[in-house]
Amino acid sequence: MMNNSSDTKSFFIPSIADLVFVVIFLFLSLYDISGMLGDGDTGYHIRAGEYIVRTLSVPTQDIFSFHSPPLPWTAHEWLTEVIMYFIHSVFGLSGVVIFFALLLALTHYFLFRILRSYTTDILLPILVIILVIGSSHIHWLARPHVFSFLLMISWYYLLDAWHRDRMDRLYLLPLLMLLWVNLHGGFLGGFMLLGAYLAGNLFSMLTAPLDERDNYRKKCWQLGLTIGLCLIACLINPRGYHILLFPFKLVSNKYLMDHVSEFLSPNFHQFMPFKYLLFLLIIVLAVAKKRLDAVELVLVLLFTNMALYSARYIPLFAFIVAPLIVRYANYVPAFPDNAFTRFFAHRSRNITLADASAKGCFWPIVAILIVSIAGMSGRIHHSFDSKVKAVEAVEFLKKEHINGNMFDDDEFGDYIIYATWPDYKVFFDGRSDMYGSAMLKEYGKIISFSPGWEELLAKNNITWIIYGTNSMLSRYLQCRSDWRLIYSDKVASIFVKNIPLYAPIIEKYKLTKLAIIEDKDDAMK
Repeated sequence: MMNNSSDTKSFFIPSIADLVFVVIFLFLSLYDISGMLGDGDTGYHIRAGEYIVRTLSVPTQDIFSFHSPPLPWTAHEWLTEVIMYFIHSVFGLSGVVIFFALLLALTHYFLFRILRSYTTDILLPILVIILVIGSSHIHWLARPHVFSFLLMISWYYLLDAWHRDRMDRLYLLPLLMLLWVNLHGGFLGGFMLLGAYLAGNLFSMLTAPLDERDNYRKKCWQLGLTIGLCLIACLINPRGYHILLFPFKLVSNKYLMDHVSEFLSPNFHQFMPFKYLLFLLIIVLAVAKKRLDAVELVLVLLFTNMALYSARYIPLFAFIVAPLIVRYANYVPAFPDNAFTRFFAHRSRNITLADASAKGCFWPIVAILIVSIAGMSGRIHHSFDSKVKAVEAVEFLKKEHINGNMFDDDEFGDYIIYATWPDYKVFFDGRSDMYGSAMLKEYGKIISFSPGWEELLAKNNITWIIYGTNSMLSRYLQCRSDWRLIYSDKVASIFVKNIPLYAPIIEKYKLTKLAIIEDKDDAMK
């Protein structure tokens, strides 16, 4: 009886991993301030999935802009887009947010379990997972890259377990790659990890004593075979071998990398848990009595460089270095015995015992049930923020059916696609990789009034503009007699060219003033 009672109590005790899952999942699912829809790209992904399902084909040319001839487009996230469309068609945007919240919760749940497997001290994994969550949070969005987060950790775990002779599951990697290559372009991260492990083992093979080289030679052969099988798996996608070229075209476009915000280097003037994770890595490696092996050194150099080059890669850096920090902390000299260290040692033992006594996954299951019930009953509502996105302006567009080619804010473009496609087609949206540097330069020239900006409007037959109300462009257009303001709220304003085509709507909406936020108090509302 006592054993049954003890097992029952243990079943209801949440482990730290359970708490990580529950906190992330409930916060992202239940609170509309989570920011999961902070990026309008979610919208065009849903519409792309709709197109794929309805036509039973993956587009190879742009379907969302009016540019002619249509621009070549590699829809490399097609499978995720189909998933997003099906979820959206049944559960709406809230369902999409909940789905990606579940993936993010699972990602950090599994990572914490991995960290715990490397040490008996539970406080350090807790500190590290908090820093990882703070670092990766910058990219918590309801977008396809979240699949890459989960797959990256799974891939890393399988590779490292094989490398340390803890578990041989390399045969799973080609199967994962078959899925990954159709979900998100981040599949290249899998090859980067394979390359890091191959480079490290090659170096060890060349420098190790003669009696150890056969082991490293065998590992290199296994990695080479795995890479070959993963390359074959990559070819099983709608674009064939072209999918392998896409990531390289993106990162080699210097203008794109220098002018698109998510590709820019991290801004250390802002609060960034990433830098504290980096500091912790440096400290642990500096004082540890054991040196990094060749593979680990390649991983640290590669992903630190990536994170410093572009903030987009900070989450990947966090996922890769977190296990290294915890593992190498085991080789840090013991702290002096005093009241301070005894306090933390005592707390660590107590938390470790409580964590070890937790059985099952009761609380994650409860969290999933709570969110599922709340979602299906309509108590959870996620939508694009009308204080940031042109939600009200787009409702105006849907009512008035304005003809002609638009010029739009790129962030507005994503939402316009979501809310109005195929009735309206945009000039520019979040697919900067598709538009390329030439069109990005044209876009920048127009919004900055650089010489020739009006010729670019004429070249693209732009007859109406939807842009940010507080932008320089909107303020300037208001002063022009050849453009007329027909709609304005505190987010977006719409101008039409002063031509006979728009005379009825100009007469209908005689606006003379932008709805500009005049003071900080208004801006906070």
